Amino acid sequence: MSKSPLKSFINGAWVLPATSTATVDAINPATEEVCAVVAVCGHDDADRAVQAARAAFDGYAATTLEHRIALVEKLITIFERRYDEMVTAISTEMGAPYDLSYDAQAESGPGHLKATVKAVREMAWDYDVGTDGIVTHEPIGVCVLITPWNWPINQIVCKVGPALITGCTMVLKPSEMAPLSAQLFAEMVEEAGFPKGVFNMIHGTGASVGDTLTSHPEVDMISFTGSTRAGIQIAKNAADTVKRVAQELGGKSANIVFADSDLEAAVTRGVLHCYGNTGQSCNAPTRMLVEQSVYDEAVAIAARVAKAAQLGDPMKKGPHYGPVVSKAHYDKIQGLIQVGIDEGAQLVAGGTGRAEGFDRGYYVKPTVFAGVHNKMRIAQEEVFGPVLVLIPFIDEADAIAIANDSPYGLYAYVQTNDMDRARRVARLMRAGGVSINGTSQDYMAPFGGYKQSGNGREYGEFGVRDFLEIKSISGFRTA
Repeated sequence: MSKSPLKSFINGAWVLPATSTATVDAINPATEEVCAVVAVCGHDDADRAVQAARAAFDGYAATTLEHRIALVEKLITIFERRYDEMVTAISTEMGAPYDLSYDAQAESGPGHLKATVKAVREMAWDYDVGTDGIVTHEPIGVCVLITPWNWPINQIVCKVGPALITGCTMVLKPSEMAPLSAQLFAEMVEEAGFPKGVFNMIHGTGASVGDTLTSHPEVDMISFTGSTRAGIQIAKNAADTVKRVAQELGGKSANIVFADSDLEAAVTRGVLHCYGNTGQSCNAPTRMLVEQSVYDEAVAIAARVAKAAQLGDPMKKGPHYGPVVSKAHYDKIQGLIQVGIDEGAQLVAGGTGRAEGFDRGYYVKPTVFAGVHNKMRIAQEEVFGPVLVLIPFIDEADAIAIANDSPYGLYAYVQTNDMDRARRVARLMRAGGVSINGTSQDYMAPFGGYKQSGNGREYGEFGVRDFLEIKSISGFRTA
């Protein structure tokens, strides 16, 4: 793989930074070898990208919806043609196992784009209000889109797709830790033929370009996915110019398992879902709340499933998990596992240290803690790795209280054979989404959270609306 510094895409051209010569190495987490070198943009490059988006906005916003849909549909065709390249890029840059990368990570690209096209065709763009007025929707303007490494193309496309199709122009800042998928996607956008300046992508770090992008007076809207800490700083940067800010931030999702559920299936499903993407998903069910009467049995099942989990090469097919994304992230997870031990939680699977059988790669042992209560750090802090805690509860009210006792509220889960209870509990859980008995979320359903898990919603029509202004015009229907 070429180690020439990756260029940014500004105003329809591939360019190196104007003044900076700094680079960042992207590391393959399975081999610990450099998989890409990123040329780090600075303030001047960020400003140039924003100005290109501003210059392109009026013309692109004036195009018809059907024209923009046609461009996005062409982008879908290109993506599907280069699908295997995207699978390889994601597995290489952040360690997603091949099957996960093929079936979910890469698939989210065309999946979200198709859902966005469906949503804009079905939603009402203009409608009557009052005796003679209308309400209409218009693109919000220049958007800055900042995306993470853990679901790299998912988060890129669920922002870029709605921005493109609503008539916005944009600057994408992907994670410098996972640049290969973003680079490939930018090539696809270029091939699809969007006008220059509509889509710009700059490589960089939060320190090198983050403040410039999020405080820039020519930016109208920021869509950010990442840590709650970074989200707070972005909101502060945006406040002086009253930008719209949509954020999808951290999570510590509760998974309530009632005694009347199929316990073997419910606990197994919960453990496997927690470990999916090697625990590096903001909506992972990392707190399993189990009814007291079946708690010991659930602990035994969870420990058995964790000990049977296999780790392996991300480039190979099979039902295994991959490494976590980086040495720094590996070290953070190790520290939090040690915190759990020091807090007195019962380690029933996994633990500290590199996973057995690996002398390189950031492989974390799939870990389960029992004897946890909700005031422990490992029950409150987002580990973002394959670490599950089991917490007992007494009754339904106790389960809901524990589930909601968190600074986060992104997602939640409930397992029971009593559907009346399932619906009742789902309504009472303070989270932006709830899964009942292992059901999956559709691309058209809104995704986002309560409390410190963010604001705004992505996916489908809900994601489209984040990129639109609402205008009412009175007298519009007067003869």
